[in-house]
Amino acid sequence: MDASTVDPTFDHLVAMSTPRGLYEHARGNQPRRAHGFCLDDNGRLLGVCARVHEPGAEVLRLARIALDYTLEATQRDGRMRNRRTDAGVWGDRPGLGDHWGRAVWGLGQVVASPWCDGGMRTLALGALHRAAEQRSPWRRTMAHAAVGAADALAAAPGDRPLLGLLLEARTALTGSSGVRGMQRWPEPRLTYANALIPEAHLAIGAALGDQAEVRRGLAQLEWLVALQTPAGHLSPVPSRGWAPGEPLPAFDQQPIEVASLAEAAARAHAITGDRSWGDVVVLAAEWFLGRNDVGVPLYDPATGGGCDGLTAVGPNPNQGAESTLAALATLQLAARFARVRA
Repeated sequence: MDASTVDPTFDHLVAMSTPRGLYEHARGNQPRRAHGFCLDDNGRLLGVCARVHEPGAEVLRLARIALDYTLEATQRDGRMRNRRTDAGVWGDRPGLGDHWGRAVWGLGQVVASPWCDGGMRTLALGALHRAAEQRSPWRRTMAHAAVGAADALAAAPGDRPLLGLLLEARTALTGSSGVRGMQRWPEPRLTYANALIPEAHLAIGAALGDQAEVRRGLAQLEWLVALQTPAGHLSPVPSRGWAPGEPLPAFDQQPIEVASLAEAAARAHAITGDRSWGDVVVLAAEWFLGRNDVGVPLYDPATGGGCDGLTAVGPNPNQGAESTLAALATLQLAARFARVRA
């Protein structure tokens, strides 16, 4: 199967959702309703729907569900709630964790979307402005927020709250591990969604005209790609993370790691025009389709469901929201690259 020609389908996400939101977990392909919803996934859903090239009725409905969830989670001071029960009761206090960064990313995609109507854009930009008053203490959270703010800024040039968030994110992302073999990386160990960090450097650099920031992002991304493609196919670092001296390949491998690499490579291609970055996007899509360390697919093209991870003996059969959205986002980007090449 050619990864660049797979047409992502949203049937599984429709089955995983209600008007209150997208369920977080699944047992097999069935939603685990007792576990409820989270903003992490509804923010992702919002962004993935906003980037659909020609959305149909199902995608439009999912986008509105995700936007409603995100707006209801956003507080006046810009902090956000994350978890809500199946009955619609919020189960946590407003905060600035990963859910905040992922929601900012999703809102940014709405503002930048060519098809979202003016009402959706106005609501999303209002929530973005509230969120932009806050600063998360966590690097990856700020990275996600920076990518969303940068994309929104392209559609709202000169927007002061978004520019302010980008300027402070640039400072928050700096660091140096000092670990041999990881000189280009800001941390002593790779953890999760690692390519999000270089993508944020690229997005910030492009938005602010900071070429040093772009070069930093490209150098980090080149190192990550080389590390995770030792045999000509994608072999992502495991869910427990990785540091120099630890063996590779290793398991379990997570779809979120693959999707973050695809996102960063697609941005690098958009900024540089270098076709080799598009090839990385295709490698990431092929990982979901079976070109991986075990040789098994993790994506069901009939339903659009994505498996929760790759173990040494095969896929985790559960098809939760995070993994499904990771697969769909990656295939979206591969299809976009195919259109660019055409």
